[in-house]
Amino acid sequence: MRRFLSKLFSFTIMTILLAPSLALAAGPKAEPLVVVADTRNFTGWEAWWTNLYNESHFWFTVVTVITIPIVGLLFGIITDFIMARIGIDLSSRELAEH
Repeated sequence: MRRFLSKLFSFTIMTILLAPSLALAAGPKAEPLVVVADTRNFTGWEAWWTNLYNESHFWFTVVTVITIPIVGLLFGIITDFIMARIGIDLSSRELAEH
């Protein structure tokens, strides 16, 4: 059993190491793959967002990394406000297990 697992492990490592050469099997004349988002059915901010993705992956990443914490903060503030209005107070911590 140990010999079988050793061969299986070796085969797995060999496959992982040789996988990039399979991707280059088309040769130097192969056309590069272009990844774009379909913007035909979008308007407004959705169209802007997808066009940003198509034009520059760097700026798309920067805007996304900045936007996610801001949206999380806004959702947290809104949730805290709603919970305070229905009587759930998270500002003081009292343990119910006495």
